[in-house]
Amino acid sequence: MAEKKETKKQATKKAEPKKTSQRSKVETNKLELLVTIVNRSKAEFYMDVIQSYEANMQIACQAQGTATPDMRKLLGLVDVDRTVIFSVIKESRVNDIMYQLNKRFRTVKNGGGIAYTIPMSSIIGVAWYTFLSNNKDAIKQ
Repeated sequence: MAEKKETKKQATKKAEPKKTSQRSKVETNKLELLVTIVNRSKAEFYMDVIQSYEANMQIACQAQGTATPDMRKLLGLVDVDRTVIFSVIKESRVNDIMYQLNKRFRTVKNGGGIAYTIPMSSIIGVAWYTFLSNNKDAIKQ
């Protein structure tokens, strides 16, 4: 019987969850690359919208649409000049940003566009990650 009691005590020790240390003040934020393609004349407007959602880094590149003149005429497109905006955003803000962009694509005159995200698997350097994730609480040790 004494052996069985020791076995039960050992079993309960194994079943108890381990106590974890206090959680760090710095939260880990996964990052995503937001790619937005808009009319060149509306690029600044959309960059401001994205910036309001804590995007610390944005790069805008000029581009041109690839539709043929016949296709543009069929679709009612006149302007072929585009801007591709690359923004690094927090994963937790993706739904909010996509909702706002979709809303603006539908309501702004000549403001249609395309937006999608690509998950980022890693960032080299704590300082870069801290900057890109807009993590002001990070403490360099």
